[in-house]
Amino acid sequence: MSNIFSFNGAEESGYSQPYPIADAEQAKATIPTNLLRKERAGWPTASEPELVRHYTWLSRRNFGIDTGFYPLGSCTMKHNPRINEKIVQLAGMNDIHPLAPENHLQGLMSIFFEMQEMLAHCAGMDAVTLQPVAGAQGEFTAIRCIQEYHRMIGEEHRDKVIVPDSAHGTNPASAAMCGYSIIEIPSGEDGRLDLDALRAVVGEDTAAMMITNPSTLGVFEPDIAEAAKIVHEAGGQMYYDGANFNAIIGRTNPGLMGFDAVHYNLHKTFSQPHGGGGPGSGPIGVKEHLAEFLPSPIVSRRPAEEKEIGACDGWWYTWQKPEKSIGKVQQWHGNAGAVVRSWAFYRRYGKDLTTMSEHAVLNANYLRYKIMNPEPEVLEKIHAMPVDGCPAEVVKHEFTLSMSPLVDAVGVNGKDVAKRLLDYGYMAPTLYFPMIVPECLMIEPTETESKEELDLFAENFHKVLSDDPEILTSAPHNTDVKRVDEVWAARNLILRHTDE
Repeated sequence: MSNIFSFNGAEESGYSQPYPIADAEQAKATIPTNLLRKERAGWPTASEPELVRHYTWLSRRNFGIDTGFYPLGSCTMKHNPRINEKIVQLAGMNDIHPLAPENHLQGLMSIFFEMQEMLAHCAGMDAVTLQPVAGAQGEFTAIRCIQEYHRMIGEEHRDKVIVPDSAHGTNPASAAMCGYSIIEIPSGEDGRLDLDALRAVVGEDTAAMMITNPSTLGVFEPDIAEAAKIVHEAGGQMYYDGANFNAIIGRTNPGLMGFDAVHYNLHKTFSQPHGGGGPGSGPIGVKEHLAEFLPSPIVSRRPAEEKEIGACDGWWYTWQKPEKSIGKVQQWHGNAGAVVRSWAFYRRYGKDLTTMSEHAVLNANYLRYKIMNPEPEVLEKIHAMPVDGCPAEVVKHEFTLSMSPLVDAVGVNGKDVAKRLLDYGYMAPTLYFPMIVPECLMIEPTETESKEELDLFAENFHKVLSDDPEILTSAPHNTDVKRVDEVWAARNLILRHTDE
């Protein structure tokens, strides 16, 4: 363990912070007395190699996609190409200010415009804003646009939003933040949307339906166009949660399915790094009738005039405010760094995005088969095989497993399996979601993992299922932090470093 805060090197060593005024005492005199420290700050006086070792030690305590396989279902934790980092760190990207005049921002604005156009095209939408900085904020933004649309056409009475029971938790939360009541409908026996349940609740008070396709079970909704027809005939709007866009891009799009609005996760589909709370980017795309409500500003372009220096490829880019904009949902222009990284990914792999989704689907189905079909000699050692959480023969980008048989056989639950996987060097899959699958593990291998990695994960998964129950229920054993009392930790937050 690092003991960086107990280092006591030479006085005034370990940092470089010049005073704004040559005379230190004079500089100190400019600070109001009530803001002066009563004693020196407890900063370590470490040398550069000592400090480097401290941060290297910290980095090894974290798990990320660069560390190992990260099969976190619904979050698409895949490789982030390093060329994206080089591009976003170029001076013309990294060292600009959002309040700079347009003639200083033409390069960046051209990237914004191209991303707007590309995202609109691949989702079958007519207009895009890049401002939201998270998928959930994108959801909120799209629902607000739908809300303003209903108000404009005199249908403010629409106060219900429909969500399936397999929806992401942020869907009902985002709608509730806009003041809507939530109606949840159950899935059918096959895990897919139940059209009869939808017909039973849709009506004059329906504002929108929020759904992702493929669903969180990893299955495609073949009746989605019919569902859109039902909602539209009742006067409602269709919202597409783009969290699972990684599974269909290039093959189909939300516009073809009948959706009016969609959010994109640039930090999932388009490789912007994420995890641990951010950074992310959740742009939204809308059909033409919702475009005038988009947050401002968005980027538009026109042919450049001869006098306009700095134009890109003969175009002049400018900030535009939609006529009935709901206003800003994020300061400045959204997460510009995430947009640039995702633009770099798109520019490099744009022609291969269909292959990306095909490989994501192939990897998910391959890993699902490997886990559910162990060799006979392996099967004999397993306490109880998990139940496939999805009855469909083919899934898309992810799949679900229920650990209920293990609970019944030896008292080992889904959390125990997830904790034990940490000992084998993996980040645990998503646990207990979706809630319609009991003792659920949701696994998404993504398109960037090799066959060898998937084979090894399946092998180790079977080893976990073969472990003594006592080992599983007390896992993890090899991590820096062992199993914690999560209820105590949630109620007794420790928000600062201690020497203990």
